[in-house]
Amino acid sequence: MKIGLFFGSFNPVHIGHLIIANTMATTTDLEQVWFVVSPQNPFKKNKSLLHEFDRIDLVERAIADNSKLKATDIEFSMPRPSFTIDTLIRLQEKYPQHAFKLIIGGDNLAQFPNWKNHEQILEYFGLYVYPRPNSEPSPLEQHPNVRFVQAPLLDISATFIRDSLKNNRSIRYLVPDVVGEIIERKKFYV
Repeated sequence: MKIGLFFGSFNPVHIGHLIIANTMATTTDLEQVWFVVSPQNPFKKNKSLLHEFDRIDLVERAIADNSKLKATDIEFSMPRPSFTIDTLIRLQEKYPQHAFKLIIGGDNLAQFPNWKNHEQILEYFGLYVYPRPNSEPSPLEQHPNVRFVQAPLLDISATFIRDSLKNNRSIRYLVPDVVGEIIERKKFYV
């Protein structure tokens, strides 16, 4: 099976994430998209990061009705911060029957050469790139293992959602209803 891996802190998961994942799963040759919930992104500070078990629970609830989307906690048992190449290798060892592809936003493509072992990721896994606002051009755009996928151009951020919650503003329509209900009930991000 060809599986797209969508990495992120998903802090919290929102409709932008879901739209991109579903677009990848339904308009490309990817048979499934797995949300790889990262306990700690090496490029992001840990401040205001909801516990990883709560974040993966929100992702699982958000995608429960879509058999093409799955969540994985593979990084929870790995050294931190977790690097994408290490996770890709671990997943390939655990699921040798699958072919994994990395899903990233166009805004990350210009920075991709800064990633640990980016050449190996390109060579052995490849990238599926979705559009993002303010993406810079990248020499990797012509790479044979970089595939651009038409998807809605979305500019929804988890930071905006967290700030809205802190300021007692509605997050309705920004997150799935089930995610909003859990965030409200458990008083996350306030």
